[in-house]
Amino acid sequence: MALTYTDLNSITQKLYIPKMVDNIFDSNALLQRWKKNNYKSVDGGTKIVEPLLYDTTTAAGRYQGADTLNITGNDQFTAAEFDYKEYYASIPITRIDELKNSGKSRVISMVEAKVQAAEKTLKDIMGTDIFGDGSTANAMKGIQLICDVTGTYGGIAKGSYSWWQAQQDTTTTAFTLAAFQALFGACSIDNDRPTVAVTTQAIYDDAYGQVQPQQRFTDSSTMKAGFTNMILNGIPLIVDSHQTSGYMHLLNEKYINLRYHKDENFRFDPFKKPINQNVTVAHIFWTGALTCNNCRMQGEFSALV
Repeated sequence: MALTYTDLNSITQKLYIPKMVDNIFDSNALLQRWKKNNYKSVDGGTKIVEPLLYDTTTAAGRYQGADTLNITGNDQFTAAEFDYKEYYASIPITRIDELKNSGKSRVISMVEAKVQAAEKTLKDIMGTDIFGDGSTANAMKGIQLICDVTGTYGGIAKGSYSWWQAQQDTTTTAFTLAAFQALFGACSIDNDRPTVAVTTQAIYDDAYGQVQPQQRFTDSSTMKAGFTNMILNGIPLIVDSHQTSGYMHLLNEKYINLRYHKDENFRFDPFKKPINQNVTVAHIFWTGALTCNNCRMQGEFSALV
C-alpha cells in the first residue's frame, strides 16, 4: 500500500525535522556555540525589544552623618527594537518523482533527500545573514552592522551615540598579534571582554603561523564539535565558512542572542497539493532576529588580507 500524505507528514515531522534543526546548528561554528545559551524565544509583540543600560545612576556617592542624599534620578535605560525576519525552505515533490520512487522505502529515501536539501539551503542563508550588514532584502541585521560605528541598529543611530558604537579597525591589513591585542583591549572593561573571535580560513592560517607551537592551545568543546580553533588571549579563534572575506570579529557573546518566535521555530507546515500544479509541497518556517544589547563591547577587523 502506498504511503499517504498523513504518513509523509508524520515521518517528516518525527524523523527528519528534529535532525534537520540539529544539523543546522551543528554545521555552523557560531550557531553551534549559541545553541545552548544564546538561542532564546520571544512570545510575540510587534518588534523584538532589548532593554539597554547606557549610563550609571547619579543618585549615589559618599556621605557622612546627616548629610543630604541625592535622590534625583537620571536617564539610564532605553531600548533597541528589532524587526522580525522570516525564513523558509520548501520541500516539493512532483508527481513524476512520486511515480519514479514508488514503494515505501524509496519514497522515504526521497523525502529524506528533499529535507536534506532544505536543511542545506536554510543553514547557508541564515549562516550568511548572521555575518551580514542587513542590507540584503528581508535579511537579519547581522554582525557587520552590530560591529559598525555608523548606520542605524535596533532603531538607534550609531553616529549619534558613542555608547552604541562598536570597536572597529578599518586600517590593519595584515593580521598581527599586536593588532589583535589592541582591538581585544578596546573591547574589554576589567573582566568583561570578548568571548570568541571568528574569521576566515585564510586569516586563521596567518594567525596560526604567528603563534609559537607551544602556545597553540585549543578550546576542547569547539574542537569536539568539529570546528578548527586555537586560543588567543584566553578565547577561541574559530573559522566559519560564512564569515566575509577580510573580516575578523571579536564578540562578547554575553550581549548577543539569536531570538526566535516561539510559534515559528523551524515549524513544519505539512504536505499539501496546490490546485494548479501536479506537485505536493511542504514548508519549513523560522521567524526571529539576531540581537545585541551592547555594541560597545564588540570588535571588528574589516580590511585584513
